[in-house]
Amino acid sequence: MKVVIAGAGFGGLRLARKLSNKPGFEVVLIDRFNYHQFQPLFYQVATAGLDASNISFPLRKVFQKSRNVRIRLTNLKEVLPHQNKVITDEEEISYDVLVLATGADTNFFGNQRLAAHAFPMKSTVEALQIRHRLLQLFENAHTVKDEQTLQRMMNIVVVGGGPTGVEVSGALAEMKKYVLPKDFPELDFSRMNIYLLEGSEKTLASMSNKASAKSAAYLGRLGVKLLTHTLVKDYDGEKVVLQEGKTIDSPTVIWAAGIKGNIPGG
Repeated sequence: MKVVIAGAGFGGLRLARKLSNKPGFEVVLIDRFNYHQFQPLFYQVATAGLDASNISFPLRKVFQKSRNVRIRLTNLKEVLPHQNKVITDEEEISYDVLVLATGADTNFFGNQRLAAHAFPMKSTVEALQIRHRLLQLFENAHTVKDEQTLQRMMNIVVVGGGPTGVEVSGALAEMKKYVLPKDFPELDFSRMNIYLLEGSEKTLASMSNKASAKSAAYLGRLGVKLLTHTLVKDYDGEKVVLQEGKTIDSPTVIWAAGIKGNIPGG
């Protein structure tokens, strides 16, 4: 039986390992990257707590001793269920069983300006882009003389009070308190503002009330400015416009406000 698994995240990788060297199975594992990413620690890479190599594991190394698992580094473009095959960027692959484990991607809810200017965090590459932006901002801040421009650079906005938003805003606040003053002693980090914007009434809304209360208290102790019942209407790369009309000047918006399934064509 030929099994095609699309996606080498937690689900796809686990299934491929279960079927590895099982008699009667031929497995093709498709992914855009040649490494598995440990997604719960993306925020640590984004805030320089970990290197990308600490949470990325080469797929081919996992299956070095496998006789029946083959890896294809490509994008899944379309599924043709009536023909039992998939179309990738490189080839057509037939299957007896198809497993779609393509995971989720960032959901900007149709706002193209947000998608163009805000930073998502759904891959190691995107986490590294956030890290680079943050560190480059502080490097550039040394030469800024205009007080208003400097303050805008020191404002960081995180949108979405779920687990990712809480983790990354907390990690940023810890950087502000313990790390950044040592790395950039010329800068006054008491001016640094970390905003966490959440559309509902509390953080971690899908969890217990106790978890929500504890996360809000923890962020408050770290100095994070938590704004609940707050929706983002627009962002042009310089100014965040809230639904009620208020604005926050910031060149850095990290978007953790929603996900959508990676659904291939067909």
